[in-house]
Amino acid sequence: MLTSLFVSARPLPSLTTISSLTPNQNPPHTAKAPNFNQFKENPKLPDAAIKVPTAPWMKGPLFLQPDELINTSHHRKSTRKQNAEEKTFKALNRRESGVRGSKAMKKIVRSVEKLEDSEETRVDYGGEFESLGGVVEEDEKRRRRMPWEREEEKFILRRRKKERVLTTADLILDEGLLKRLRLEGSKMREWVNVRKAGVTETVVKDIRLIWEGNELAMVRFDVPLCRNMERAQEILELKTGGLVVLSKKEFLVVYRGPPTSDSSVCVKEGGDEISSSLYVREGERLLNGLGPRYMDWWMRRPFPVDADLLPEVVDGYRTPSRRCPPNTRAKLSDEELTYLRNVAQALPFHFVLGRNHGLQGLASAILKLWERCVIAKIAIKWGALNTNNEEMADELKHLTGGVLILRNKYLIILFRGKDFLSDEVADLVDDRERLLRRYQHFEETKRESDIEISEVVTDGEELEETSKTGTLLEFQELQRKFGEMEVRNLETEAEKAKLDKELKSQEHKLSILKSKIEKTTTELLKLNSLWKPSARDDDIEILTNEERECLRRIGLKLNSSLVLGRRGVFDGVMEGLHQHWKHREVAKVITMQKLFSRVVYTAKSLEAESNGVLISIEKLKEGHAILMYRGRNYKRPSSKLMAQNLLTKRKALQRSVLMQRLGSLKFFAYQRERTIEDLKLSLVKLQGSASELC
Repeated sequence: MLTSLFVSARPLPSLTTISSLTPNQNPPHTAKAPNFNQFKENPKLPDAAIKVPTAPWMKGPLFLQPDELINTSHHRKSTRKQNAEEKTFKALNRRESGVRGSKAMKKIVRSVEKLEDSEETRVDYGGEFESLGGVVEEDEKRRRRMPWEREEEKFILRRRKKERVLTTADLILDEGLLKRLRLEGSKMREWVNVRKAGVTETVVKDIRLIWEGNELAMVRFDVPLCRNMERAQEILELKTGGLVVLSKKEFLVVYRGPPTSDSSVCVKEGGDEISSSLYVREGERLLNGLGPRYMDWWMRRPFPVDADLLPEVVDGYRTPSRRCPPNTRAKLSDEELTYLRNVAQALPFHFVLGRNHGLQGLASAILKLWERCVIAKIAIKWGALNTNNEEMADELKHLTGGVLILRNKYLIILFRGKDFLSDEVADLVDDRERLLRRYQHFEETKRESDIEISEVVTDGEELEETSKTGTLLEFQELQRKFGEMEVRNLETEAEKAKLDKELKSQEHKLSILKSKIEKTTTELLKLNSLWKPSARDDDIEILTNEERECLRRIGLKLNSSLVLGRRGVFDGVMEGLHQHWKHREVAKVITMQKLFSRVVYTAKSLEAESNGVLISIEKLKEGHAILMYRGRNYKRPSSKLMAQNLLTKRKALQRSVLMQRLGSLKFFAYQRERTIEDLKLSLVKLQGSASELC
């Protein structure tokens, strides 16, 4: 470390030397200063040259006078302070290497903040960076917005806890009374069940019967009201006149309440139209004038129209006339149907229905609704007896002529159709058609009168310049030229032409099927040529009945089995069979074939290919089980000699697919042949009947 201090023999002016000190005097920091006397050639002489440590690259020793030595203790302290000042200064003025943009500027801002907090920097460089401190303060006031930062701040929407809405009981009852009622309600264990039909008169009577002996009654709600307990509370307070003091899951505790509670409940049920949402206001405007509302509605507002209160028969009702616009089809495409279903999902329910027949009142209301909305959404009442959504939808389609978009046990959605006309538009169209028919009749009578006048003027002689197009004369001429047309002959000829066309089409399809059958047969023959089944060995091991029965029981008890699929017997099956025989004497093979003759054929094939002994064929739940015994003198064949004459797994699958295809093609070809025979027979009969008429 000392070698770096003596690179130059010239003393530094900014550092303090010890030339004025005698050897006997100690500097102020003698404890920290090194002892250079050990390097003197003669330590007793004060002016003797001192040998100091040299750098590794210096060849000779270095001798210095005592006045050229440096006090390292003072140098260390001043150097440390100077290095700190240089670092602070460089932190403000240096260029960030390899970093650009917001990251570099953020580092500069942090350095400026540290500079403000440092007392040493304020003393030494307060004058120089006074303006810079003011800039930093202004940036702090402006929330340190940099040029690359956006002026608008990020908007973070935090999830807030839902505020508890005060109920009618909270507004009317005292706090002490309400606390006591809730404590008593939490201990109740008997309740009144509200079924799917809602808060009916029976439920109201049961609640009031409980109120005769107790001031509280507990009610348990079933679907659908349990899904919207706020609406259930409103209905319960409206119909019973009580106050709900406790709500827990699907249970509500009702207090019979003071006599002034009815008026408060009525005010709550009425609500404020201005405070309701735009969705509710538009729904109410849409349903106004269609009929009475269903107040037991279990979903959100607006309340739909109760279709059961509408009249069953409407005098003078008729299905509206429909006219499709030009160049359009009345039938909906798949894309249009999907779009209408998506639109109907967001719409509120317009009607609630609970009966199957007598829906003329509902149909007339739907027609009024269709003048303002293209879709009618009908909910089916929960808990209504003997409801059939199919009968409802069929009768509404017949009465309105609309298009059924969706139907299930919960709702029915009807579209008014592309050819729907409102009553006003239909009346205008009828008037226009009536006027056109009147003009057409006037023109026809005028033309006929002109023809009669021209015949009188010419004394019955026809004028060459007079046109006969569209007149009776033209028809009479055509009749004289071609003779009388017989309708029966025309019908016979049309039927004959139709049968000929169908016969040619069926023969063409049959020819295509026959070509496919030939191609499939050729491919199947190629695969069958690769398969050479082994001949059955005549030297079969003989088993007694007792041995066969014992082996059969052993095979039936086996848990492991070999399953045969659609590929049948191929080389992989034989490898699996020999793998089973490696660990046990009997192997169980399960096949899914239905015909017993095919099962016997498969068992004999396994016996011939494996050189084993067939024990028995058993009928199980999984299918037919084929039990194979390996024999007493069994030796496992080598992998090269194992099932070389059989098909591979891929070839076996191709063979199975081709066999299935060939069977299907033959079946369809047989059907075509039968159809062609029937058509030929019909043609013969038709020709015979035509000849009899002639």
